[in-house]
Amino acid sequence: MNRRRGFCLELTLKTSGDQALKCQMPRLEEHCWSCSTSSKTETKHPSSGANWLASRAEEMMSIITSVLSSAYISLQDVRTANLIRRGVVLFTVGVFLALVLNLLQIQRNVTLFPEEVMTTLFSSAWWIPPCCGTGAAVIGLLYPCLDSHLGEPHKFKREWASVMRCIAVFVGINHASVKLDFDNNVQLSLTLAALSLGLWWTFDRSRSGFGLGITTAFLATVITQLLVYNGVYQYTSPDFLYVRSWLPCIFFSGGVTVGNIGRQLAMGGVEKPHMD
Repeated sequence: MNRRRGFCLELTLKTSGDQALKCQMPRLEEHCWSCSTSSKTETKHPSSGANWLASRAEEMMSIITSVLSSAYISLQDVRTANLIRRGVVLFTVGVFLALVLNLLQIQRNVTLFPEEVMTTLFSSAWWIPPCCGTGAAVIGLLYPCLDSHLGEPHKFKREWASVMRCIAVFVGINHASVKLDFDNNVQLSLTLAALSLGLWWTFDRSRSGFGLGITTAFLATVITQLLVYNGVYQYTSPDFLYVRSWLPCIFFSGGVTVGNIGRQLAMGGVEKPHMD
């Protein structure tokens, strides 16, 4: 009997212990679940903050990009407007010089045009002023571009007073080409060549200016030779194929003069003390 009572007591103790463990297990599971959910909620808060910071940074980058793009577009518009303004001024200067100097050569019978041309504006062919104006615009815009490309900004006599003196000397060289009387055209050509080099040395003294002046003289002389060859007009007493031998000197000094005007316009009208 005692053994049975001990056995029964032992069974009751085991069953009560199992029930106590079963009661404790859900509590442990609930505790673990609560811990896991709390950790998840804690981890969610930092991720949401990082997402908010990333969205704000993206917005700021988009704003900065839009501002920079608008500033770049406005800068390009300003540069384009400035380029057009300079081109129009150079074209006007080229047209005016072409009318005046061509009229001077016609009056001195240096160049001869067909009879129907003589009744037009300023007794000149209609195509000469726009062609000279276009050439002046191209040359005047090329000079500052070449200076910036070579990394050699032109600083010699950068003032409008010097530019006006250069224009006066250029007109004087053209006037001398039709007014001076020499025994032959070779002497006149050498004299005008010396005057043209003196103009470059006095108002330019840059390698880019000398190179563009030579290029302008060569191309303009070739075009003039072709025009005279095709009978568009002619020169009296030609001694350099179909033209006068001093004509390249006129084109050289004209290129240097227009280049100085283009450089001064590229400065925006700001005068600087020249460097002798």
